[in-house]
Amino acid sequence: MARAEEFQANLLSSRARATTVRRRHIPAEAVLQLVLLILLLIFILTPFFWMVSTSLKEQNDTFAIPPKIIFTPTLDHYNFVLFSPSAIVPTGLQNSLIVATSTTLLALILGTPAAYILARFEFRGKRDLWFWFISNRFISPIVVALPFFLIARDLRMLNTPQALILIYLTFNVPLVVWLCLDQFRAIPRDLDEQAKVDGCNLFQSFWRINLPLAIPGVVVSAILCFIFSWNELLFALILNRSTGQTAPVQAANFMTGFGVKWGEMMATGTLIVLPVVIFAAIVSRHLARGLTMGAIK
Repeated sequence: MARAEEFQANLLSSRARATTVRRRHIPAEAVLQLVLLILLLIFILTPFFWMVSTSLKEQNDTFAIPPKIIFTPTLDHYNFVLFSPSAIVPTGLQNSLIVATSTTLLALILGTPAAYILARFEFRGKRDLWFWFISNRFISPIVVALPFFLIARDLRMLNTPQALILIYLTFNVPLVVWLCLDQFRAIPRDLDEQAKVDGCNLFQSFWRINLPLAIPGVVVSAILCFIFSWNELLFALILNRSTGQTAPVQAANFMTGFGVKWGEMMATGTLIVLPVVIFAAIVSRHLARGLTMGAIK
């Protein structure tokens, strides 16, 4: 009995020494990576924390020096931008949702078939067409702002969501083509041949076989299109100055000649960020795969 107890004690002692040795030999690279990740996370989350905290502060706490990290939160700014008689932010959020959702859906409807054709077929002018899609992302928005304004004015589309949807499509369709092209290239061509043997035409092969396999890339494209359309300010500011204002334009309107209403602006900014965060969280399981698929041949 005494020997059994002694053996068990030695076994526990050896396990404890082994654990201590493993803890002492943590690689320095792993520690450095952990520290860098923590610093990066703080760097990324600090602006969001500051925005949300400012939206919950009283005006005196907002301008306090040194800044207050611990304070008594208030919802007065949210009540003002959402429920006051002069509140226009709900209308702006509705306009942004209509524009961003419509643009995302149309960009996917137009961009995914184009990416499939470019990935599967060789035809005359393919390189030129591909370069044209990419070159649309090279153009700075400020360069085409005035021409777009003149076109929208002549077509009587100022202060309408249709103008923004059409303009955003010129930038988001190339983005969808760009991201989905490698997704379709990564799908074996043998699947198309087997689909033809089973009697599928080109559209059926695309819709039933290739598109479901390319869902991760489509999801990433949808997220980016939605974010770009939801957050866009320049064209929305130029083309919609009255009833068609989107939420980012209304947030910018809190900067007046008499000062900046920081609480109301930060509350509106938080309301603008929240739908994008929810949307990204819902489709997050496809995000990592979509961003890396096609990176390794």
